[in-house]
Amino acid sequence: MSETRILIVDDHPLFRRGVRQLVEMDPDMVIAGEASNGIEAVEVAGTLDLDLILMDMNMAKMDGLEALRQMRSNGIDTRIVMLTVSDADDDVVAALRAGADGYLLKDMEPEDLLARIKEAAEGKLVISPQLAAILAGIVSGGRAAPADALATLTSRELDILRALARGMSNKMVARRLDITEGTVKVHVKNLLRKLGLRSRVEAAVWAVNHGVS
Repeated sequence: MSETRILIVDDHPLFRRGVRQLVEMDPDMVIAGEASNGIEAVEVAGTLDLDLILMDMNMAKMDGLEALRQMRSNGIDTRIVMLTVSDADDDVVAALRAGADGYLLKDMEPEDLLARIKEAAEGKLVISPQLAAILAGIVSGGRAAPADALATLTSRELDILRALARGMSNKMVARRLDITEGTVKVHVKNLLRKLGLRSRVEAAVWAVNHGVS
C-alpha cells in the first residue's frame, strides 16, 4: 500500500511543524509539501502528486476559501480538508459548498485529529463533532430537490450518488465502477444539477437523508 501524500497549508510555521510531526507518527502518511498562503497552495497543488490537502481558512494574500475555489475551478479533485480555528457557521457552509471534503478545528486533541486525518485520507467526510448540526442543516431550507428527484437520475448517476454518500473520492469511484475519473466528474456534475445541489458534500448528505446507500 502506497503512502498517503499530504500538503499542509497554513501561515504559521510552528503549526505546520506540529502537524508534520503528528502526521509522520503514522508510517502510512507522509508530508509531501507545505504552503504558507493560498497562492502558494494553488501553485503547489497543481504540481505535486497529492492524496490530501489540509488547509487553514484565514491566511494573508489569499485565504483558504478562495484557494479551495480556485483549486476546484482548476480541476484539482484531491481531497481537501479545512483545518482552522474558525467555527463560524458561514465559514463551514461556504467551505463545504465550495467543495471541501471536511472541516476540522485546530483545538482538537492530537490523537483525535490524527484519526480524522486518516479517515479523510481513506475517503470519508470528516467534520469536528461540534459542527455536526451545521452539516445536518446544510441542505435544508427548501433548495434541495425532493425525494422524487431520484427518478430523474440514470442508473450510473445513482451508483455514483451512492458512492458519494459513502464519502468516496472520484478516483475511488472510478476504480469501483471501472470508468475514468473524467467520466465520474461528468456524472457528478449532472447529478448535482438534477438535484439542485452545489457540492458533492451536499449530495452526500442529501443521499443519506433520503436513504440512498
